[in-house]
Amino acid sequence: MLAIGVDIGGTKVLAGVVDESGAVLEEIRRLTPGHDVARTEDTICEVVTELAGRYDTVAVGVGAAGWIGTDHATVLFSPHLAWRNEPLRDALAGRIGLPVVVENDANAAAWAEYRYGAARDERVVCCVTLGTGIGGGLVVSGVLFRGAHGVAAEYGHMCVVPAGRRCACGNRGCWEMYASGRALARDARELAEVSPLAAYRILELAGGLPVQISGEHVTAAAREGDPAAVEIFTEMGRWLGRGIANLAAVLDPNVVVIGGGVVTAGDLLLGPATEEFTQNLTGRGFRPAARIVLAQLGPNAGLVGAADLARRRQPLPP
Repeated sequence: MLAIGVDIGGTKVLAGVVDESGAVLEEIRRLTPGHDVARTEDTICEVVTELAGRYDTVAVGVGAAGWIGTDHATVLFSPHLAWRNEPLRDALAGRIGLPVVVENDANAAAWAEYRYGAARDERVVCCVTLGTGIGGGLVVSGVLFRGAHGVAAEYGHMCVVPAGRRCACGNRGCWEMYASGRALARDARELAEVSPLAAYRILELAGGLPVQISGEHVTAAAREGDPAAVEIFTEMGRWLGRGIANLAAVLDPNVVVIGGGVVTAGDLLLGPATEEFTQNLTGRGFRPAARIVLAQLGPNAGLVGAADLARRRQPLPP
């Protein structure tokens, strides 16, 4: 059975047709009009309708960047999109003409890595997704753990710096303000404003304007060996490792999978993260430590997981 997965982030809508092996047969990408609920829903319907017109699909899974209710239908809140108690499943189902399941985008990515990727068949899987913010997912003994109200594993909004930087969620000092694509770009822009010479290569990639610097520019410069970019990545990796140590103290996972666009930096991020995790792990030296690995499914993890979750909730054909 084929299913359509849709991954909705702070900047993009990515949709694809996924088979039962987790392979993506075709995908479509659009920009997310995140400030406008109606236009976002229109974009989702457009890409799904286009794909459904070319493939015989049984369901649609939508991985949304937000807190999803236990009904798998309502977006309770999204820090980076305009959804507030939005009945997304019902808004889409009548227009699409297929069963629709709504899931948190990082939950969907975690499920994909458990089913098909870096954490296949592991018992306790913690997934940390580094995008505009930090998303999280937790799979325990083959079950996607969603909590009592559907909003578990929002790791990005645990406080790591009391009274720290203000977050889009309304609190201060959230983890994602120090270890995410947004944090990466912010730190580089601050460096460029203070010391354009130190940030020369990053600025060059961004067309000479600090305001244009993105996480992608910092990643590209770091992979070239630019000292300023490497230093920014090292600091972000340390924040990442400290947060993972906190998660391990509570969850005791077998494996922590790091996903999202920032992971293209590879060991530039994983190296300092693993070192900081080891130094901050509770009971270090007297307990098994989780493996920290990079996600295998790349930017398609969210749509692959959403499609698989939607397909598994449909009745088997006679």
